Amino acid sequence: MSLRLCFPCAEYAPFAQAGGLGDVSAALATYLHQQGHDVRVVLPWYRSVRESGLDVRPVAQLAGRRLHYGTHSISYSMLEARRGADDAPLYLVDCPEFYDRDSLYGDSDHEHLRFAMLCDASIDVCEALDWAPDIMHCHDWHTALVPVLLGTRRHGGRLFEGCRSVLTLHNLGYQGVFDDSVVETLGLTPFRERLEWQDQKTGCFSFLKNGMLMADWLSTVSPTYAREIMTPEYGFGLDWLLRQREDRVVGILNGVDYDEWDPAQDRLLPYPYSAEDLSGKSAMKSALLERLDLGGHDGPLLTQVTRLTEQKGIDLLMRVLPTALERWPFALAVLGTGEQRFAEFYRYLAGRFPHQVRFVEAYSTELAHWLEAAGDMFLMPSRYEPCGLNQMYSLRYGTVPIVRRTGGLADTVIPVDTAMNSGTGFVFDDYSAAALGAALEAAMLLYAAPADWRALMLRGMREDFSWQAQGRLYEDFYRRMLAPQ
Repeated sequence: MSLRLCFPCAEYAPFAQAGGLGDVSAALATYLHQQGHDVRVVLPWYRSVRESGLDVRPVAQLAGRRLHYGTHSISYSMLEARRGADDAPLYLVDCPEFYDRDSLYGDSDHEHLRFAMLCDASIDVCEALDWAPDIMHCHDWHTALVPVLLGTRRHGGRLFEGCRSVLTLHNLGYQGVFDDSVVETLGLTPFRERLEWQDQKTGCFSFLKNGMLMADWLSTVSPTYAREIMTPEYGFGLDWLLRQREDRVVGILNGVDYDEWDPAQDRLLPYPYSAEDLSGKSAMKSALLERLDLGGHDGPLLTQVTRLTEQKGIDLLMRVLPTALERWPFALAVLGTGEQRFAEFYRYLAGRFPHQVRFVEAYSTELAHWLEAAGDMFLMPSRYEPCGLNQMYSLRYGTVPIVRRTGGLADTVIPVDTAMNSGTGFVFDDYSAAALGAALEAAMLLYAAPADWRALMLRGMREDFSWQAQGRLYEDFYRRMLAPQ
C-alpha cells in the first residue's frame, strides 16, 4: 500500500545540514520515495539551499501567504524543487526575514517564530494542494509544533481526519524552550489546558515537550536510546513523559546512505577501495598525512569528526590523549566545530605534539570523507549518542571505531573478542578516563598484530546498515500507526 508522507524538517542533506539530522531526513525520504510512497519534504529556503543551485518554481497557491504571530505579521511564499528523479520533492519556505542568514540556527531573537513558521507552512502546503497526508513525520524540536497545531487550533480539519503524527527524537538534549509568552504569540492561549502543565508553572514553553505530549507516536533513532531516555540519567527531564507514553515509543536505528558513504564508490576520494582490495585505504592514509603535513608516520592514524560538545566525550579525551600521545607513536586528525573550550584543547594538543596532531576547526564534507577513509581507528567516546552515524561510516570504511556502550553505538558496534576472533570495534562501558584509556590500549595492542587487525577491519566492512534494511522498519511502523486501534 502506497502512503502519503509529509516530512517537515529543519535539515536536509546536502543543502542544509548541521549534523546527522540532515543525513537521516534526506536518506529516509529518498528511500520511501523510491519505494513508491508519495513523500513531500518541507524545508526552510535557507541561504545555503538558495545558493545550492536547485531549480525551483513557485507554488501558485502559496504565494504571499501571511502568518500572524502576536504583533508580528510575516509574509512567506512556497517554492517547489526536486533534487533528482529518484528524490522526494522539496517544498521550500521562502521567507528572507527568517531564513536568509549564514547559519541554520541560533543567531536570531525570533528562533521560535522561524520554526513555528516551518510548522505552519507544513500544514498550509497540504491544505493549499488539497493533499491529505497519512503520516506527518516530524523531526526534533524544530517541527514538534506540528502535532500541537494538529491537536489544538487545527484539530478537526477534514483534510487531516485520517492523519497520524509521529515525532522522531534525534537528540533530547535540544528541546526548543522559550518564554511562556510564546503561547500567546502562537495563538495557543485558548488551549492552555491541553499544554504541558509543568512548563506553565515554571513560565516556559517547550516545543519538544508539547510535541511529545500531543504526537500520536514517538520514535527514537536507535532501540537502546529508546530505553535509555526513559531513565533520569538520559531523559533530560522528560523521562517521566516517555514512561507515561511507553506504549507509543518505538526505537528504529538510523540507516546509512551507502550511495554517499561507501569507499568503493565515494566520489570525494582520490583512491577508492573495497574489502576485496584495500590498497586504496593505504593510499588515502598517505594522502591525508601529506595533506595535513603529518608525513613520516608509520604508526596508526586516529581520526575524529565531531561536534565539539560535552556529549561527544571530549572531556574524557582531554584526560586521556596527552598521556596516550606520549606513550604510543600514533597520529591524530580531528575535524569539528563547537564549544571554544574544546577547540582550545585541540589547538593546545596540536601545539604540544606538532608532529602527531592536526586539528581542523571547520565543517567540511570532503575532509570528513577523507578522515573516515584514511583512519585506522575512529574515536567516538560519547557520553550519550542517540544513534550516531560516524561509527557506521567507519565500519564501512574499515576504520575501527572506539566507542562507549550507549545508544546507537551499543546497537551497531560489536565488542572485539580476541579469543573468539569476533567483534567489529572497541567498546567500553563506564564513562571514565580509565575505561577509555583501557579501550585505546587494547586497540593499540591489536593493531600490532596485522593479520588480526585486517580481519577486524573486514568484519566491520561486511556489516549492513543500509536504508534498504532500516527503511522497511519505518514502513512497517507507519502501517502500524494507521491500523485501527
